[in-house]
Amino acid sequence: MCNMELRKKFGKRLNQLRKYRGLTQEQLAESLELSVEMVSFMERGIHAPSFETLSRLSAVLKLSVRDLFDFEAKPV
Repeated sequence: MCNMELRKKFGKRLNQLRKYRGLTQEQLAESLELSVEMVSFMERGIHAPSFETLSRLSAVLKLSVRDLFDFEAKPV
């Protein structure tokens, strides 16, 4: 899987998980201490999250980092 494809799949998964948790991009950005633009870039596959951001995402979304990359799973 190429880097761009991975970013796109991750972005789609992040979007699904965020919506499943009932969060807006603004709310997620605030929880992560990131800009709304960065959250949007991640969801569109333009930018990849750092390890620190992955750790924060897992805490905010109440999932393991591994679950963030389970592209076949339904939002939990």
